[in-house]
Amino acid sequence: MDIKLSQCFIAVDDHDKALAFYRDVLGLEVRNDVGFEGMRWVTVGAPSQPDVDIVLEPAVADPNASPADRQAMAELLAKGLLRGVIFSTDDCDATFERIRAAGGEVLQEPMDQPYGVRDCAFRDPSGNMLRFTQSRKQ
Repeated sequence: MDIKLSQCFIAVDDHDKALAFYRDVLGLEVRNDVGFEGMRWVTVGAPSQPDVDIVLEPAVADPNASPADRQAMAELLAKGLLRGVIFSTDDCDATFERIRAAGGEVLQEPMDQPYGVRDCAFRDPSGNMLRFTQSRKQ
């Protein structure tokens, strides 16, 4: 049996701001942009991983969600308490400088971690934490 990751989801509160970040700053390609029942889903991905999609979705993708649930999810998203994503990179420091130069909100500058990676962290425009890791060669 062969099981692989196909899609992951990141909640966003503004698809246009998210696109400006994920496409223009991170360099991911836009693969799909779909509207349905007043909501929007945008799929992006790394050109080097054509079989893995990142879906930028509303914080609450259920059209039957109550206003209270929508508000609670919006508050959690704004605090950065929903999803986090870890990207790998072959140059953590260069990735950090590119994202910082584009105005990315820095959470952690590049540093060597005891578990074998060098990484840094940012918040996307919706508040999600994104980490960028580079394997340290032993």
